[in-house]
Amino acid sequence: MASNNTLRSYSIIPCFIFVELVIMSGTVLLAYYMECTDLFSVHVQGFFCNDADLMKPYPGTEESSFVPPLILYCVVAAAPTAIIFIGEVSMYMMKSTREALLAQEKTIVTGDCCYLNPLTRRIIRFIGVFAFGLFATDIFVNAGQVVTGGLSPYFLSVCKPNYTGTECRFNHQFIVNGNICTGNHVVVEKARRSFPSKDASLSVYSAVYLTMYITSTIKTKSSRLAKPVLCLGTLCSAFLTGLNRVSEYRNHCSDVVAGFILGSAIALFLGICVVNNFKGVHSAAAKQKTEEYRGLPLMTFPRVESPLETLSAQNHSASMTEVT
Repeated sequence: MASNNTLRSYSIIPCFIFVELVIMSGTVLLAYYMECTDLFSVHVQGFFCNDADLMKPYPGTEESSFVPPLILYCVVAAAPTAIIFIGEVSMYMMKSTREALLAQEKTIVTGDCCYLNPLTRRIIRFIGVFAFGLFATDIFVNAGQVVTGGLSPYFLSVCKPNYTGTECRFNHQFIVNGNICTGNHVVVEKARRSFPSKDASLSVYSAVYLTMYITSTIKTKSSRLAKPVLCLGTLCSAFLTGLNRVSEYRNHCSDVVAGFILGSAIALFLGICVVNNFKGVHSAAAKQKTEEYRGLPLMTFPRVESPLETLSAQNHSASMTEVT
């Protein structure tokens, strides 16, 4: 391999092991504690006993949903990972795109025998950032649910308050006592975690990140509709996932909209600011060439002598002759 396509670095592997992996491990650990443990207690939000927005019928467990969480999480995590991996390998194998790829990325030499080619670096970078954003989205969603304690549309159906008691006797009395619920404690706790919608956040994050990768990386000269159809189909799937949460009375419309905004914001931030629109680092020669042309004028016009300047020069010459 040519020497101008290689770059020696002794810090990339230690930085990856002691910085990147530590941050990723901490993110996964925090997501686990917020998702699978009771370390963070949910805020107990008050309600009205006769609130029509909270009296929808109980839709059943999450596993009985039209889009079960297990299938959703598998698709959200596996589909972008597989498409990114296949896309990078395909571009590296094709000669036309491989030359452009090698022009943007350099082979990192970390020792006498360790080489990191552009394909390996791009796959680790794009999939690693995607995985980090997936766990970060889950953390943001759980934090919002714990802090707000948003009530689900079916909250009163599972809470089962005593409507004949003194606390629910008046229609406009606001209930702040969390012990008024007589239903299943586990189901009631899940009904207090509605805002924002986790399914909407994760699905739209995965869809936006994958759409940005497809539009920025994959080039299709023969077909102009294949890429838009793939991107719009991905976004439509995420949109329908959010609508399904509303139609099954599992989330309010505001919960789904907030989830869409949160997932889209994280995906846009990572795609634009972290992976630079999925573009590699341009070669030093291209940068140097750009710097050389930066100082040159854009256009040079011929100088046209003004008649006033000509007349002034003639008068000045005549006056000098008279003095002499």
